[in-house]
Amino acid sequence: MKFILSSFKLLKAVQSLSGVINSNNTLPILDDFLFNVSENELKITASDLETTMVITIQPDLVEGVGEVTIPARLLIDILKNFPDIPVSFNIDENTLAIEITTEEGRYKMVGHKSDEFPQIPVLEEQLKWEIPADVLVCGFEKTIFATGNDEIRPVMTGVFMEMTNNGLNFVATDAHKLVRYRRMDIKSDVLASFIVPKKPLNQLKNSLATKADEMVSVEFNKTNASFTISGLKLVCRLIDGRYPNYEAVIPKSNPNKLTIDRQLLLSAIRRVAIFSSKATHQIRFKIAGQELLLTAEDKDYYNEAKERLSCNYDGDDIEIGFNSRFFQEMLGNLNQSEILLEMSAPNRAGIITPIDNQNPDEDILMLLMPVMLN
Repeated sequence: MKFILSSFKLLKAVQSLSGVINSNNTLPILDDFLFNVSENELKITASDLETTMVITIQPDLVEGVGEVTIPARLLIDILKNFPDIPVSFNIDENTLAIEITTEEGRYKMVGHKSDEFPQIPVLEEQLKWEIPADVLVCGFEKTIFATGNDEIRPVMTGVFMEMTNNGLNFVATDAHKLVRYRRMDIKSDVLASFIVPKKPLNQLKNSLATKADEMVSVEFNKTNASFTISGLKLVCRLIDGRYPNYEAVIPKSNPNKLTIDRQLLLSAIRRVAIFSSKATHQIRFKIAGQELLLTAEDKDYYNEAKERLSCNYDGDDIEIGFNSRFFQEMLGNLNQSEILLEMSAPNRAGIITPIDNQNPDEDILMLLMPVMLN
């Protein structure tokens, strides 16, 4: 069995797959890539049992067909040190000896039998959506940062995808912050929902970024979901459980409305937050008239910072505390120049929405719970 292809082409493929492989695997075979060579294509697979990803590429030359698993780290290390040159792989089907040949060098390693490598899950009784790749990438980017890490509440460690009569929703929350990204231009006759873990979403986000103009076939059932696009397929186990009723926690009446330049506020929070408590990261918003006063202090070290900003404000004077790290994350994940911060009371959640959104089919809502003022 033999194939020849560009070293850069192969390196790009295996690096895209490498994020699937765990650093500490209980099964040694999971440290390998599965290479499946057919008449005119090469399929490379990585798996951690929960997530399986396959990339298909076309070699310049193929002789013979078969399967072998190749140690992932060793392969990536050697490919990273090649310039962009043709690389030949010769695989002995009996001994599984692998010889990598270039014009100047010859490198040998031993592969393993493919029998123990996990099979790609076959979805039964699946439903299907067709979604543009750029919509998925944007939905994942806007929400992944808001997911939780608490394994006691696993449903909050993933992104909730929900097709409704109003459009496609991407939702993430960790109980302190919540993000809902909605696309009204994505519709389907199949109204359904599921929760996707963070790891496969990060893999997808990175891999789909170069395929923005293509459509992704999303198939799913109660336990698994598959995302398929030209040359790429990812199958992952879904998070089992009922997602919280996120609409119920979004306050509907918020009479106090502050409008401000996003970058101006983000820069000010970054400066003031340096002086905040390392335990609470609390930053105080004091709004009166058309002025916002940001304050942070760390009493243990006698650190304190204050900064005044001009703003447009409609509402009663209010003093409210927020976690500065969460606030920075939210502002950093928006692209618009101005934001609207809506509040009702110091102990009720604040709502952040962009003002000058250029896409009328896009709706972004970010919710941040306040922290108790010292």
